[in-house]
Amino acid sequence: MPYFIYRISAQPLTLEYIDVKDQYQEARALVRGLRSQQPDAEPESIRMIFARTPAEAERLLSQPRDDRVIGED
Repeated sequence: MPYFIYRISAQPLTLEYIDVKDQYQEARALVRGLRSQQPDAEPESIRMIFARTPAEAERLLSQPRDDRVIGED
């Protein structure tokens, strides 16, 4: 399965397709390069997602993420 790379704007939620890579190392290098070029105050984020199709990638990126729980309560 390929790695899809998107630019995500939060308000309103918009997904802008950037590229797709078959290898994790290539996708990671592209995402890191794009993130390093962004100004610090930029409200957009660059995300990489592992999915079968662009539609599945967009569906996964559109779902709200649960807060990470570290340790037990």
